[in-house]
Amino acid sequence: MMGGAIRGISQRLHAPIDAASLGMLRILFGALMIWQALYSLTMGRYFKYYLEPSFHFTYQFFPFIKPLPEKIFYAVFVVMGIAALGILLGLLYRLSCLVFLLAFGYVFLLDKAYYNNHYYAILLLTFLMLIADGGRWASLDNRWKPKPPTVPYWQLFLLRSQIFVIYFFGGIAKLNADWVQGEPMRGWLRHVATTPVLGPVFAASWAPYFFSWGGLAFDLSIGFLLWFKKTRYWAFGLILAFNLTNSLIFNIGVFPFLMIAAATLFDDPDWPRKFFREKADGPLPEAAKSDPGRSGRAALVFVVVYLGVQAIVPLRHWLYPGDVSWTEEGHYFSWHMKLRDKRGKLRVWVTDPRDGTTFEADPRSEVNHFQWGKMVQRPQFIWQYARHLKNEVEQEGVIHPIVHVDSWISLNGRPYQRAIDPQVNLAEAESKLFSPSPWILPFDASAKPGTLREAEGGEGGDEKKGPRQEREPLESEF
Repeated sequence: MMGGAIRGISQRLHAPIDAASLGMLRILFGALMIWQALYSLTMGRYFKYYLEPSFHFTYQFFPFIKPLPEKIFYAVFVVMGIAALGILLGLLYRLSCLVFLLAFGYVFLLDKAYYNNHYYAILLLTFLMLIADGGRWASLDNRWKPKPPTVPYWQLFLLRSQIFVIYFFGGIAKLNADWVQGEPMRGWLRHVATTPVLGPVFAASWAPYFFSWGGLAFDLSIGFLLWFKKTRYWAFGLILAFNLTNSLIFNIGVFPFLMIAAATLFDDPDWPRKFFREKADGPLPEAAKSDPGRSGRAALVFVVVYLGVQAIVPLRHWLYPGDVSWTEEGHYFSWHMKLRDKRGKLRVWVTDPRDGTTFEADPRSEVNHFQWGKMVQRPQFIWQYARHLKNEVEQEGVIHPIVHVDSWISLNGRPYQRAIDPQVNLAEAESKLFSPSPWILPFDASAKPGTLREAEGGEGGDEKKGPRQEREPLESEF
């Protein structure tokens, strides 16, 4: 019986469907990625983000990835844009996808201070498009070397499932006490309260609850609404309203338009042909009634493994004690989108153990303003910089330098709380992938969110003086 069920699923996944909707996603995706490449090149962003700082917060398994010399680095973004054009045109389609994936992935791995969920989504979608046959409709490749205008259903299913995962796990992440109380949405809406026409809506007292609860309900339900034909067109309307509102309230670049484009995958696979009144070459071939063979079983295994990983990774933060928005342990790759508003204050001292001489280090001499803003609110970034500082000082002849920090963080408008044990030598402290970092102090959730933001001057909290602290820690807000 089990074998029959597996065979049936394999047959369904291997059944041929019209390739038009995948082809349309290819065109829309390619256009948006050209935009993304041009955005990085304009105003010298590629230089300010990656070449100007002398220190980068590298990912744990990729410390060897470094910025290239300026001219070559500039060329990476040019190649990225050319590859995106190749994707749009369906010209050397798979090679274009591979080149774009490698170029975008290289830039993505340079510095996790710039981590963004939509960059992660772009990587995943590019990977899935690489293995899918997105060039079988409206492509130059198919014009020069025609292939059947069909793809196996598993390709469309996997792309649809990826979009479902992004929304659904984004909704699960919103199931926390702060979000249902309207935080941090309340503070963000204040920043757009002067927007023409919609400003009074954003300023209304009910608005934080409407947008918080509405976003939660949207994320948890939209994948189901898109998948079922009876609710699909209503869901398209919600997709437009939700993502365009996000684009207005938040500065999140290409992501809302990428999600609008991806939603078209949930319509009938031949919808582009109907839209352009294009006649199909003939009826689709019938799905094979027998076992689809080794390729069908391989597709089933790949789909199960891929979606299993996509379901497990967003939940891994439960391996760590404490609030993930405070510790940041398990935050990345988990679709925790716009869930927290953090401010940080930080000072760093280095002590020579030979004679007790202490000096204060200034990380801002090595990182840019954006990196600094991320560093002061993320304990792991502070630890990573402390290790870097240790190596730098050792090269100057100081053996086993001691690094202490005075770190304070405000989460969702709460009074500042000390985030890192000031007595711990971060130069020797450990940070393991699947173990909590004991030097991160517990979060006091009893403090009311929003109180710091409401306080006059934006300050607040019981901040006690730390060791060697003569003045308030330097502050940054993001």
